[in-house]
Amino acid sequence: MKFKKWLTVGAVAASLLALGGCGSKSESKNGSDSKDVTLKMTVWDNFEAPGMKKIAEAFEKENPNVHVKVEITPWDQYWTKLEAAATGGTAADIITMHSNESYKYMSNGVLLNLDDLIKNGDVKLDDYYEGTPGLFTYKDSQYGIPKDVSTVALWYNKEIFDAAGVAYPDDTWTWETFVDVAKKLTNKDKGIYGFAAPNNLQDGYNNFIFQNEGTVLNEAQDKSTFDNPNTIEALQFYSDLINKEKVSPTLAQLAENDPQTMFQSGKVAMITHGSWMPGVFKDNEYTLANADCAVLPKGKIRAAELNGLGYSVFSKTKYPEEAKKFVAFLASKKGNEIQAETGTAIPAYKGLAEGWVKSYPEFKVQVFVDELEYGVMRPFNATTLKWENLQSEVLNEAFTGKMSIAEAAKKIQEGTDKIIKENK
Repeated sequence: MKFKKWLTVGAVAASLLALGGCGSKSESKNGSDSKDVTLKMTVWDNFEAPGMKKIAEAFEKENPNVHVKVEITPWDQYWTKLEAAATGGTAADIITMHSNESYKYMSNGVLLNLDDLIKNGDVKLDDYYEGTPGLFTYKDSQYGIPKDVSTVALWYNKEIFDAAGVAYPDDTWTWETFVDVAKKLTNKDKGIYGFAAPNNLQDGYNNFIFQNEGTVLNEAQDKSTFDNPNTIEALQFYSDLINKEKVSPTLAQLAENDPQTMFQSGKVAMITHGSWMPGVFKDNEYTLANADCAVLPKGKIRAAELNGLGYSVFSKTKYPEEAKKFVAFLASKKGNEIQAETGTAIPAYKGLAEGWVKSYPEFKVQVFVDELEYGVMRPFNATTLKWENLQSEVLNEAFTGKMSIAEAAKKIQEGTDKIIKENK
């Protein structure tokens, strides 16, 4: 499961609403139990594809008349191509859905209502981690079934720690320990930084906000709380890593070489990154030999951002019954066991994370599972992409010293409230 920098997405409501008249002619509106059927499933991650194909093979054994073709579209093309395909009525039958994009597709009729899977008992939402079903709920109906759940931990470079004679991170670390060690590991002569602090939300400053008991939205998710003191304090701490402590590359430097690239080339000792990274770091010779992970340093409390993906069905699929049946299998205990054992992701289905942990003996990935206990679900409402884009734009000014953190927080709070109000 890859989660990269949030993408800026333009308004697409008009084109997606036009979908209603663009569906291709269906051979059988309700599907067929006798004819051979081929379903297409789209994913964006090469690391996920083998696991999805194994699940598909297991499903095909139980349903010999249904064949599943798993198609891979790279993340940087996925949403553009999905939008075009949905508008033209040619999207895949089963769509891997991200919480970033779910509201747009749910609210514009692109996704099939899956309530009947829950009503007939094929899917039990209580089987999944709290908060994950809500990422794919619109007007009290379910348009996606949870696929996986992710957390963020501290990845560190053992080679840099060893060279500096510093002990590896553990669960005793606080923010103060973290800064102290980052200073010791920063070596400007060698071009090595103790940490990378990008202008990223999920794998960046949001974790520090939550650890400082800060918030982004109120409990009802309909009003910004970005200018509250705890949030401002956390953002100041994060900004200081770049501008005061000088333990992180500048945003300009990170624009040239992102944190992952610098980490994989031995130029950054620590990064905060997600449970979707073990497969990436396992396949990289340098990080396989030198990387490991630990829980995030503790602030006022322990916290890490949670997020998740889901399985959805295209509303204009020719085979809705077969597609829903496959989604139910994907989301079943058996499907999630395969997902875990292949190292695809931490299953959203509770109690199966151990299989995922065992698939990565190279790293201490149990820390990601431990963080589920105190994880904070990503702030989410109908306008998430819009106010997250605003947030990133304004914080870019703050993290480069062009405005104070307090000024930025106030601007984000006011701008977010305006966005929410205008889109009610």
